[in-house]
Amino acid sequence: MRRSASGGAGAILFISLCAVLTVLFLSLSAWQVQRRAWKLDLIASVERRIHAAPVPAPGPATWAGISGQADAYRRVALTGVYDHARETLVQAVTEKGAGFWVMTPLRVDQGFTVLVNRGFVPGDLRLASTRAAGQVKGPVSVIGLLRLSEPHGGFLRANRPREGRWYSRDVQAIATAKGLSEVAPYFVDADGAPNPGGWPLGGLTVVRFPNSHLVYALTWFGLALLTGGAGVYVWREARRETRRA
Repeated sequence: MRRSASGGAGAILFISLCAVLTVLFLSLSAWQVQRRAWKLDLIASVERRIHAAPVPAPGPATWAGISGQADAYRRVALTGVYDHARETLVQAVTEKGAGFWVMTPLRVDQGFTVLVNRGFVPGDLRLASTRAAGQVKGPVSVIGLLRLSEPHGGFLRANRPREGRWYSRDVQAIATAKGLSEVAPYFVDADGAPNPGGWPLGGLTVVRFPNSHLVYALTWFGLALLTGGAGVYVWREARRETRRA
């Protein structure tokens, strides 16, 4: 009788645990389905922005409302003058190999500054003097994609402004290091319009959103089935033992 009571208590505990885990796994599965719907909507929105006609780059009056959900990868147009003396090189790995992004302040006609990622240069062209033809003077027009600042470093390394070592395009940190004022809280990836001399090479923006939510949803759902099935099996066995007793 003691063994039977002990076994019954253990079965109840196991079944209860299976019930709790089944509900948890089903909830996680449902959450991943919702996340998948959100991600698909985001991808569709970004696709529309990338191929839309360019709009003026957002000015100071709208900076506070800029968000990734509404503005990331929006196609924008700017006109102004580059400040090549304060360009910043940010480490990059692209389809063209390893090198640097050339981040150059553009003083736009509206009176504020936007950091423009003019494009990629290999390591042997990191010095501006080696690509003098591309240091365009005078007014320029730029079309590109609005990108949000990257304040957390990159390549598993933190930015080191004092040493001039940059691993992510942290707009605020670059602006501070270069003594820039009235700088937009975003940067712009220039499109593939060729620069004199061929460098920097623009148009290398990679637009990719990992979307494994369906796999995760099915995984959680499968775990729910297994856990629920185990609970049902133990419940049936417990009932049989009770009838035999």
